[in-house]
Amino acid sequence: MTVSAYDAAAYLCKISGWKVTNLELQKMLYMADMNFVGQTGDRLVDEDFEAWEYGPVLPSVYHECKAFGAKRIPNVFWFAEDIADSKEAVILERAYEYLRHQTAGQLVENTHWSGGAWAKKYSAGSRGIKILTQDMIDEYKRRREKSARRAA
Repeated sequence: MTVSAYDAAAYLCKISGWKVTNLELQKMLYMADMNFVGQTGDRLVDEDFEAWEYGPVLPSVYHECKAFGAKRIPNVFWFAEDIADSKEAVILERAYEYLRHQTAGQLVENTHWSGGAWAKKYSAGSRGIKILTQDMIDEYKRRREKSARRAA
């Protein structure tokens, strides 16, 4: 089941203890969705990411949180549905645990990986360029192959 981008963002902020910034939230949501779609073929969230300057962005979540700039996002998700105890929540929890120690710069570097979907789609100064589901699946496969080569 796919969840709304709004619900996924609210859940990720909540499990962080409301300690993530908009930039960190965007990158964590992207990595969670990319891994989920790579493993299952189904999208985690109901909105396409777009290739913006600082990486993949869910426009609706960005606009909901942009007023906070580089500050932590407080609970602005008043209408979010609780997705706890869902398979989507488990994916978000795993992503948060794996990524929470990375700086904002490291998260940007991670999503700007030259073999990734963002790098294939990004065009300087452009907005509205969608990162398609197949792009995310391809990135997941390339990341797995890269990881397997390093392990060998």
